[in-house]
Amino acid sequence: MPITLPETLPAYDVLRNEGVMVMSPERAERQDIRPLRIGLLNLMPKKIQTENQFARLIGATPLQIDLHLIRMTEHQTKNTAAEHMETFYRPFQEVRGEKFDGLIITGAPIEHLPFEEVTYWDELRQVFDWTQTHVQSTFGVCWGGMAMIHHFHGVQKHLLENKAFGCFPHVNLCPTSPYLRGFSDDFVIPVSRWTEMRQDEIAARPALQTLIGSEEVGPCLVQDASHRALYIFNHFEYDSDTLKQEYDRDVASGTPINVPANYYPKDDPSRPPLNRWRSHAHLLYGNWINEIYQSTPFDLKDIGA
Repeated sequence: MPITLPETLPAYDVLRNEGVMVMSPERAERQDIRPLRIGLLNLMPKKIQTENQFARLIGATPLQIDLHLIRMTEHQTKNTAAEHMETFYRPFQEVRGEKFDGLIITGAPIEHLPFEEVTYWDELRQVFDWTQTHVQSTFGVCWGGMAMIHHFHGVQKHLLENKAFGCFPHVNLCPTSPYLRGFSDDFVIPVSRWTEMRQDEIAARPALQTLIGSEEVGPCLVQDASHRALYIFNHFEYDSDTLKQEYDRDVASGTPINVPANYYPKDDPSRPPLNRWRSHAHLLYGNWINEIYQSTPFDLKDIGA
């Protein structure tokens, strides 16, 4: 089944050309099945790139997805055209009366700031609390996941001495989890962050369960059943060249940066990087969508009841 996107959204043509099933809202209205309403609260500066990445993953499932793009109400982006934001995004204050089957909260390049110093922190805390009455399942990604686990459980993020940057081996810690259905015992995931969450602090919260972890870069995917949420601190959604873009940007600006680990063949930046995480990315987000489908009420009004 397809994902529903406006035909004028850049992701519509990108995904259609890649073979992902997409459908216009007009065509979707003629379908008898109720689509899953998934919100994307996009905190990343490169909005269109992030839209494409997440739409690609949730649009590959056999269910019809109605994607809604959401932004913080007062925060204005400097990296995406105002016309794009005005056309495709709605502020949180405008959607807070609506209910959603799922919500993805992205990362944001503000790791160095304490949560309380983020300009939109107060509104983001409102979003987190709102998910408990208006969203069936929430997926916090990277900084978004760190912010959620801090808000609900008081788990702190810690600054790293060196950036965790590259493709690191991870282990399936809970093979029976429905979110890891079809997963291998080990696999690699792209990582790009200056902060970490620590496993001992997560393990001290009985409501939390770590599903994926790494000896090198720590916990990755954490389930918070009490808040119907998943928190992932790394980047399954990344394109093949996303780490390359970050590396090339820092090299061009003179910013000290290591070659991303285990990313280029033989660690040679002159060679095209290989994507070794795509299949598991589709598995994870497909499993998440399936779990929402299995648990969400048919009547949206009953979500959070």
